[in-house]
Amino acid sequence: MPQFPDSGRRYRPIEDYALVGDCHGNALVARDGSVDWCALGRHDADPVFCRMLDAGNGGFLSSEIEGGGRMTRTYEGDTNILISSLEGPDGTATLTDFMPVGRVPGARVHDYVRLNAPGWFVRIVECTRGRVRLRVACRLSVEFARRHPDLRPSDGGFELPGGARLSTDLPLAADRDSASGTTELAAGERRFLVVSRDASPRPTHDALAALLAITRAFWTEWSAYCRYAGPWRKQVMRSVLALKLLTYAPTGAIAAAPTTSLPEDIGGERNWDYRYCWLRDGSLSLLAFAALGYSGEAAQFGRYLLKCCQQSPGEIQILYGIGAECSLEEKALEHLEGYRGSRPVRVGNAAFRQRQLDVFGEVLDWAWTHASLGGRFGPEQKKYFSQLADFVAAHWQEPGQGLWEMRGEPRQHVFGKVMAWVAMDRACRLLGERPEWVTAREAILREVSARGVSPADGHFRQAYDLPGTDAALLLLPMLGFPAGEEAILRTVAAIRGELGAGDFLLRYRTDDGVRGGEGAFLVCSFWLADALLVTGRAEEARGLFDRLLARAGDLHLFAEEIDPKTHAHLGNFPQALTHLGVILTAFHLDLFERHGQAALAGTHADRARRGVEATSGPRAIWAAFKRTGRVGRLVSSKASVLAAAASHSS
Repeated sequence: MPQFPDSGRRYRPIEDYALVGDCHGNALVARDGSVDWCALGRHDADPVFCRMLDAGNGGFLSSEIEGGGRMTRTYEGDTNILISSLEGPDGTATLTDFMPVGRVPGARVHDYVRLNAPGWFVRIVECTRGRVRLRVACRLSVEFARRHPDLRPSDGGFELPGGARLSTDLPLAADRDSASGTTELAAGERRFLVVSRDASPRPTHDALAALLAITRAFWTEWSAYCRYAGPWRKQVMRSVLALKLLTYAPTGAIAAAPTTSLPEDIGGERNWDYRYCWLRDGSLSLLAFAALGYSGEAAQFGRYLLKCCQQSPGEIQILYGIGAECSLEEKALEHLEGYRGSRPVRVGNAAFRQRQLDVFGEVLDWAWTHASLGGRFGPEQKKYFSQLADFVAAHWQEPGQGLWEMRGEPRQHVFGKVMAWVAMDRACRLLGERPEWVTAREAILREVSARGVSPADGHFRQAYDLPGTDAALLLLPMLGFPAGEEAILRTVAAIRGELGAGDFLLRYRTDDGVRGGEGAFLVCSFWLADALLVTGRAEEARGLFDRLLARAGDLHLFAEEIDPKTHAHLGNFPQALTHLGVILTAFHLDLFERHGQAALAGTHADRARRGVEATSGPRAIWAAFKRTGRVGRLVSSKASVLAAAASHSS
């Protein structure tokens, strides 16, 4: 096996990675230019590169300059095209990394959700100054690096039998399962590397330039729809671009993260597969996309959500596959070392079997928010929502695993009861008050007020039988739950006192049935900023938000968690829920600045009506112009269309 130039590199910090993708699959590129994770065609596909999970055996693609020094990188404008500059002793090289994507031919003017993508990762290397000696190495993974078949030379590259292919015009030599080589480039010279999931024909420089132009047009046009014009536009734009990358275009699902098993505790076993879609993100995603002007993504996710839920009424899962798959059996990949020795590496997620009443509230909250923004439901859908409400009315007293999917015994989680109340409340708003729903709503409120509050100091606690609190309870004032101002203030204070670590928060301190600790959960700090804002502490909320944004990676991306002491990111990366937190806190601060504290009261739907206005039609064009000073696109763009002949969607 060849000795690669970065063989002693081991593991990069999680926050050092950049995300590129095509709304089907994705790739993570380290600060030194190494592609250490890449899944083509689907976010949950077996990766062609997985060195993030095993530094010695996982696949990767590296490009280095001999004697190289400083490296800088940025995204090209408001796109997901990554530009990296490598300084060498005698010259400079630029790496352009992207995954081609474009709109389908015949797409309507505002349709940026029906997409074509060939399922390629593309790297274009150009010498922009002087001369450079470029060293390239590549190993393709099969079955998460379980097997290491020999590379076969093919026309303009190498391929694995029945697997991935590397196409390039660089002079590389194969050695068993890997290929490497060194070449000299002068200013103006370009080379390419293309990784595909099948035996695609070798591309030409002209074809790649055309794909880059289409991809650039797609992202630039899509980003122009963003209505947010506040002080944190750069961070909000990067968050919504990351969320768009995490969508799976064929269905509209949003993957919680593109990775599996990046650890919440270095060396520990809290390593989970997040390449699936959690329905808890439904109303949050709807509000986030709609607030920024992206009605297409919001509507497509809604269709996906209903497809998942209607497969088994009364038995809604908390998560589904990105293709709406129900079964996500979990298994450990014992042959992998794990990121920095954190084992096991898991694929699948056993939480799909958990029963949580929370998710019923989340689905009905999404439905009410959707209706409040002008969405309509047919008779069958309304009948289905009625069935959900009937189920909650009959079962709300049962225990569950809670929002955090604890793997211990079911408990009477207070947040779960609040979400059962939300289910009853939103059903009444959406479908009209029915005696059994009103009765259940009132009974839940009485029980939570009696059993969910600590008798010692009046704050809401995690569960009826537990004295400690839970960071999820910071969401109460944003759900319209009539908890009372004093109880909310006491709960915020208790959470900061019990779970706080500087600006960060643990989720809880309860034994959850899994060994080891974890970092602070980043989205909880954004929930804290929202809670501070809604309870009248606007300056404190702004200051916290600014400090949190400063803890992102250099490209404004966040993982799931953070080490409060070292500020190293932990868990899967980048994390959709954290970026939803960024967008929604910025939205709430903007709403506060424009309309005052009263505008924050009530439900997600209430704030959506106050802050979003119209999401389609002439009123949407006028609303966007008022917020941004720009008139939206009036005719369909041809520049962002990718013909199916150059692409194949999954």
